Amino acid sequence: MKSMTGFGRAEASNGNLTLVVEMKSVNNRFRDVQLRLPREYNVLEPRAQNLLRETIHRGRLDVTVRRSSTDGYSRIVPDLALVEQYRRAALEIANRLQVEAIPPLEFVLAQPGVLMTADAEPDALAEWDLLETALLGAAEDLDRMRVAEGEALRADLERHLGDALRLRAEVSFHAEGVAERLRGRLEERLLRLLADRLDPARLAQEAAILADKADIAEELARFGSHIDQFAEALSASEPVGRRLDFLLQEMNREVNTIGSKAAEHAVSARVVELKTVLERLREQAQNVE
Repeated sequence: MKSMTGFGRAEASNGNLTLVVEMKSVNNRFRDVQLRLPREYNVLEPRAQNLLRETIHRGRLDVTVRRSSTDGYSRIVPDLALVEQYRRAALEIANRLQVEAIPPLEFVLAQPGVLMTADAEPDALAEWDLLETALLGAAEDLDRMRVAEGEALRADLERHLGDALRLRAEVSFHAEGVAERLRGRLEERLLRLLADRLDPARLAQEAAILADKADIAEELARFGSHIDQFAEALSASEPVGRRLDFLLQEMNREVNTIGSKAAEHAVSARVVELKTVLERLREQAQNVE
């Protein structure tokens, strides 16, 4: 089991070029990959996105890639057309003065605009292997943290699940014999009101109706089954976050029904405690991938 929260960082270098990748993952109901690449790597974004989608199954992943090169981003290039214009102008002057002259190279290079600075576009496709190495390294670092966080989550979830099991047992214990107690209270109330006119058949009918309304055996059985499935999911190696969310919804449904049927304070009090425990489970399960 893994957490959706984590941070990873990695560097990859080939001597002239260094790439730094940082990844941060946080909770999200779905998978959301946000990738920030240097402008030069825009052509590589589809490849990088496909690689990153294999990193997480659920959560928001923010990835930043930084590129630094010792070669720099610019180069010096000559304006050959302007060089030719300077050469012709120098020869025209020499002809007018009736002298033989060849413009020296130093003269040409010193003229404005002959040498220019131009941005050098890196070969992004040739740098993919380096980018892939950095992305995979950061993903492995992120995964180690998410696994460690997942173990801590598992321990906390198991502790809360133990509380839910204990409270379920207490609810079952206090619900035992509720039908007989309801019948006794109903009979006592009717005797006060009707005295010698009490109809035993009518009493049995009303008691049966009350007992049926207060019967929570089915709800307790389903709740126990959901707890068992939840515990089993905590030991799974694949992503189980959505499964845990579903099981918690079902557990809440059963607890709400038990609460609506509760005929005695002992059961109602433990239903309140169960709802608190389930909320703690829900908060932690939201962090599970």
